[in-house]
Amino acid sequence: MRLTQQANYSVRILMYCAAKRDEFAKVSEIARVYDISEYHLFKILPILVSNGFIITHRGRNGGLQLAKEPKDITLGEIIRAAEENFYLADCFDEGSYDCPLLSMCDFNQALNDALEAFLAALDRYTLADLTQKEGDMRSLLHISENGKAGQTAVN
Repeated sequence: MRLTQQANYSVRILMYCAAKRDEFAKVSEIARVYDISEYHLFKILPILVSNGFIITHRGRNGGLQLAKEPKDITLGEIIRAAEENFYLADCFDEGSYDCPLLSMCDFNQALNDALEAFLAALDRYTLADLTQKEGDMRSLLHISENGKAGQTAVN
């Protein structure tokens, strides 16, 4: 199982917003700190907003903020929202019925069981679990105590 960049970036955005606490996070800060294109981040934001993970505030002093407490956001929820599909094999895709064994094969059921176990494991972790070492994380993300992001990028 390999997650897409979209899922990876979604988790990173939410971790950054959690690290900013009650401050607004700027897309430009997130892009700079993670060395990610702002364009990619702007493509992901609608997913995070529509799934109730973040809220956006417009204007010069606006930005991104978590819509709920980090303890109320599971990693499984984030991954389910961010991944476009979970086709572990061609037989998961309803449009791909080229295998003569499909009607009696248990391979797709085994993969489906594995996928469910994978997502269940992610459901046991919250955004709070990922960000519990807040002081260390804020330092690594170059967020000062006043909530401002420094200019140094983390690669």
